Amino acid sequence: MATNTEIPTLDGDGMIPAYVAKPEGTPRGAIIVQQEIFGVDTGIRKKADGWAAKGYLAVAPDSFWRQKPGVELDADKPEEFQQAIEFMMKHDFDLGIRDIEAVIHWIRREQGVPKVGLVGYCMGGKVAYMVAARTDIDASVGYYGVSIDQMLNEKHAIAKPLMLHVPTADGFVPPEAQKAMHEGLDDHPRVTLYDYEGLDHGFAAEIGSRRDEAGAALADSRTEAFFAEHVG
Repeated sequence: MATNTEIPTLDGDGMIPAYVAKPEGTPRGAIIVQQEIFGVDTGIRKKADGWAAKGYLAVAPDSFWRQKPGVELDADKPEEFQQAIEFMMKHDFDLGIRDIEAVIHWIRREQGVPKVGLVGYCMGGKVAYMVAARTDIDASVGYYGVSIDQMLNEKHAIAKPLMLHVPTADGFVPPEAQKAMHEGLDDHPRVTLYDYEGLDHGFAAEIGSRRDEAGAALADSRTEAFFAEHVG
């Protein structure tokens, strides 16, 4: 069962719109599905529905709600891709992590699900790293996260398991950034990095032309096993 709901912020200054997909029966845990720059679109809702089908409570919050609620943009249309970039550039990531904290609290307190994981894509992959470093989330997974090489000074704060999927031909995360991520994180006891040779940014997208079926299947199987171990 899927519904749209609103989740109160920690500071009580607004309500975060979210797509919520509920499993049949008692959830084995909860997964926050963190959007790309294109909004909570058909692909993100499909990912949430998929986690619900596997027995998890899935919550996909709208990251851009403070700018414009309900953004849905098409990655295959250049003008909409540019709009999406502009939304990301104006996004307050620090405030966005506070919103994720509010979602975690809502899941645990209002929905009664104690174990919470987060999976994020693109911009959401960066958020997955930030959430691992700044919140008490139980586990996080980032797909093709951007700018992580610029936040390695926060790695000491990562106390719970984090998995990062890194396509080696990512046009938004150049080789030197990938090298810095490996050098900074390979020896971290809580962090696991997987490289995907020759794949590009967006290879696990559910919709559009960016998807690589084999790469997505491999990464998603690793993510599923990771959450089964650490969330339930």
